[in-house]
Amino acid sequence: MLKGCERAEPTISVLRSGRAEEHAQEGRRLLLSRDFGLVWWSQMISQVGDGVTKLALLWFVYAITGSPLKTTVIGLLQTLPPILFGVLIGVGVDRLPKKWIMIGSDVLRAILIGVIPCLTSVEAFTVERLYVLVFLHAVASACFGPALTASVPFLVSRARYTAANALLQSTTSLGVIIGPGLSGLGIALLSSQEVLCLNAVTYLGSAACLLPIRLTPVEDRRPAGSAVEWVVRDLIEGIQFALVRQPRILLLIIAASLYTFGTSAFSTLFPVFGRKLLDLGPVEVGYLWSAMGVGLLLVSIGLVSVTEWELRHRFVILAMSNAVSGVALWGLLWLRDQWGVALLMGLIGIGLGVMTPVAWAILQEISPAHVVGRALAVYNTAAMATAVAGMSVFGWITQRLDERAAVAGIAMVMLATALLVGTLTRWVRVRSADRAPARYPGLVKEGGQAGKVT
Repeated sequence: MLKGCERAEPTISVLRSGRAEEHAQEGRRLLLSRDFGLVWWSQMISQVGDGVTKLALLWFVYAITGSPLKTTVIGLLQTLPPILFGVLIGVGVDRLPKKWIMIGSDVLRAILIGVIPCLTSVEAFTVERLYVLVFLHAVASACFGPALTASVPFLVSRARYTAANALLQSTTSLGVIIGPGLSGLGIALLSSQEVLCLNAVTYLGSAACLLPIRLTPVEDRRPAGSAVEWVVRDLIEGIQFALVRQPRILLLIIAASLYTFGTSAFSTLFPVFGRKLLDLGPVEVGYLWSAMGVGLLLVSIGLVSVTEWELRHRFVILAMSNAVSGVALWGLLWLRDQWGVALLMGLIGIGLGVMTPVAWAILQEISPAHVVGRALAVYNTAAMATAVAGMSVFGWITQRLDERAAVAGIAMVMLATALLVGTLTRWVRVRSADRAPARYPGLVKEGGQAGKVT
């Protein structure tokens, strides 16, 4: 018996060593993969552009109108397209080449938010015309986001979905760090319109990075009947999958909706909070926004190491992250030291940075390859609908009451989100046997699932 054990131990050791080496090689493939690397650089460039654009747009409208409520219109216009067209976009993402959806979206955004402001005179560049450009820009962004997220299962293995999403979110973090700071300096030295004009190059650079990538196509499923019939069938299939067949997705949607109700209002109104509550100029507001980006980056780096957490544990970390954001928001009401405020913004960024990569990974794991676009679209549509409600409610509170009341309300929403997600952990369990990573990501037969959640 002893000799048998002695012979078995090296075998077990070799197996463990082989698994460790396999995970290490998988991690290297994730970080060094040519296609994923190109997607990462594309996002890096475009997220810097988004950071520059967001502050320039918000500052332009507030400087011209002096109205917090009109400033929130920018945020509302950016969230309407996912609500109006989100599920339909999901059908397109599942049916059409994701690569060309992303490239087309980048080129369109470069024209709308860069080229057109360059060709428009200062007198003609009114707030109303800017609103039209922002809405069309948001339509292009609404197509890009689901196509990018739905591409992850075709670029990395299932066990690395959370890590891949965290790496992509790191570009958002770096964009928040770099973009607003550049935008604030540009506004101070030039003007909001000129900053938008120069920013067109970032979207074109993003499109150029995407040209060489290769995505494995989903199994061809030629639709029967007319175009209208298969679009309707695809819409019904996606909605039923997300809201009926997979109740855990419904729980996730509820939590994410409450989360976006508060966070969207804070992101949109932060220039107003900075100017009125903290008495800061565009450069200081840009630096504080960058401090929030540092927090986002730190948590994104931390999440890269996450591979096969159980679903219940992921809900626990979501609850904790929302609680951190809520407490830090309360701190903004009392702290006036600029370094202290920067620290609180970093903590807010850390709290906000967990939801997106973890939630997307859950959706990607649960959804078959041919449905993932629609599942993400249903999730985004619900989240954006509550984002519009949050921006409207807190914009009104800021206009009618004051900035302190709005910040306090957003803090309460984040704490309520933490309580809700914490309560949901009792109902969320995953069978370990269902969490085995797929050997060939993205190639899931029709009707199959990347993971079963019970």
